[in-house]
Amino acid sequence: MSSIPATQKRVPKIKAPPEWGIDPVPKSHRILGLLDYAVLWGDLGIGLLVMLAGTFLVPGLSLGPALLAILVGTALGCILLALVGVIGSDTGVPTMVLLRPVLGERGSWVPTALNALQLLGWTIFEFVIMGVAADAIGKNLFGASHYASWTVLFAIVVILMALGGPVGFVRHWLEKFAVWIALGTGIWLSWHLLATYDFAAQWKKAGDGSLPFWVAVDIVIALPISWLPLVADYNRFAKKSSRAFWGTLLGFFATSLWFLAMGATLMLGAGVSQDPRDFATAFALIAGWGALLVIVADETHNAWADLYSAAVSMQNIFPKAKQRALIVGLGIVALVVAAALDITRYQNFLFLIGSFFIPLFGILVADYFILRRRSYPELASPASGGRLGTGAARRPAVNPRGVIVWALGVAAYHVANPATLAAFFPKWQSAVPAFLTSLGGSIPSFALAFLLWLVFGALAPKSQTRDASSRDTHAGPSAAKGS
Repeated sequence: MSSIPATQKRVPKIKAPPEWGIDPVPKSHRILGLLDYAVLWGDLGIGLLVMLAGTFLVPGLSLGPALLAILVGTALGCILLALVGVIGSDTGVPTMVLLRPVLGERGSWVPTALNALQLLGWTIFEFVIMGVAADAIGKNLFGASHYASWTVLFAIVVILMALGGPVGFVRHWLEKFAVWIALGTGIWLSWHLLATYDFAAQWKKAGDGSLPFWVAVDIVIALPISWLPLVADYNRFAKKSSRAFWGTLLGFFATSLWFLAMGATLMLGAGVSQDPRDFATAFALIAGWGALLVIVADETHNAWADLYSAAVSMQNIFPKAKQRALIVGLGIVALVVAAALDITRYQNFLFLIGSFFIPLFGILVADYFILRRRSYPELASPASGGRLGTGAARRPAVNPRGVIVWALGVAAYHVANPATLAAFFPKWQSAVPAFLTSLGGSIPSFALAFLLWLVFGALAPKSQTRDASSRDTHAGPSAAKGS
């Protein structure tokens, strides 16, 4: 009899984390700090898919301009990523819910659907790259190909991770050992790249001129921008908004800059194609099959975030849906589709993500930080008992101003960077005057949406502003201090 309690003490109890859905996370559960977010976002900037994105920049650009494009694009994208994360930290709600004040509740369903689709696509990409890389390892070590089996294995691991929730994943998995193993492997790979290839010779190689500099910046920005629709899903658990901001900014900037640069360097040095199998093989030949296996295992973390946030995003449309059921269902769909994915359209997929979400978050940043002065009380009303604020009910279901500005921002992106639509409509690129494309799509579309929203906000009925101010009795002061 006495052995039972002793056994129970040695075996930890496994408890499923609470599901907050789209409601604000209670203050008592906002416990993550600067180190937590530096580790989380630093880890999400590590991976084969990040390195693969770096290969898109060369040989279209020479190595020097490619590295400069990586620096500029990563800095701009990470600043925006961290700013949107602050809104999530202030309010405690997921990213898609943050769009309700500017688009309306039902208006936010459109980007929610797009986000769920792109997150499902990212999950599929992750399953493919993990399955392909692990299959390359298996064929080298055992002489047999089992792509489907590897993909199923990784899908099961990712689904189980997503079911565990963000806080436990960061505190009990990443911080204790996973991220440090990945960082060590990255250092090992960096050393081997420098030892294997003549960096000075690569630096002198001229690009073939097929990729304009600002289009390259657009490719790089697409990586942190692709995390914009997810960032508040995790930063809503922050103890202090300022610490989450710096942890997100510094963590993702450092590792994505590093791995993008390694991808470009490996592309030039090994002369590999952008096909995942060739890239994985080149990686293994440089750093060893063991290092490739570690990076592949770390790729599960990116897939975890994609799958978890896909489920959270869907709850913005279906708030009564069970998060765990959505995770399992979407994970199975991603697994089934992974075997049939055409990975060669990956670059166009990155452009497409940026075209929708860069101007949309330009609107959100202008609205929250300037017009509303860091106050969304309708999303986190203290009188609502910890549930989503009731002030949103007095707002229109669809905000036509937000929809119009968003549409104009997306149009501006595709004019300034016509390559995205040209991949599907070849005549589009020749129809756009060349002088309109000198800055790429990201900066013009963000700036246009940002400025237009400031104008539209100034023209909004004064009653809406007074209504928001009158409800800002609790959230505003603490939010302004970075809570």
